[in-house]
Amino acid sequence: MNQVPGTEMSIQDILNFLPHRYPFLLVDRVVQLEPFKSLKALKNVTINEPFFQGHFPDYPVMPGVLILESLAQAGGLLVAGSVPDQMQGKIFLFTGVDKVRFRKPVFPGDSLYMHITYDRHRMNLWRMHGQAVVQDRVAAEGMFSATIVDREDQA
Repeated sequence: MNQVPGTEMSIQDILNFLPHRYPFLLVDRVVQLEPFKSLKALKNVTINEPFFQGHFPDYPVMPGVLILESLAQAGGLLVAGSVPDQMQGKIFLFTGVDKVRFRKPVFPGDSLYMHITYDRHRMNLWRMHGQAVVQDRVAAEGMFSATIVDREDQA
């Protein structure tokens, strides 16, 4: 994995960059990637998602924390796509969120687009802005920070 797959990433590219797997992989496709600038990714939300069994059976709404996780995973893909050579044997860990706002619920059948904009990085600490968008309306947004660490450092 020494090169960026291009301006788009298929599910196979995503699986090569992210450690997440079902049922916690929350990015289906990267539709646009500009290293060190921005990323646009897609999550197709379906009624088959396991979280809808309990959130809520009579009014299925995607949990806000999972919308944030989708944004965090998309942010990880922006980093991986910006510095793919530095990701060998590494993992991208969430370190914080700021100024998070939920503006619109996300329902089964929605196409959830994650718009990630690079803010800055210093050494292995990265900061970016994320917006989750459904039908041109912001569903959630916030500032995200994360760090690149050795996979062996996890405990």
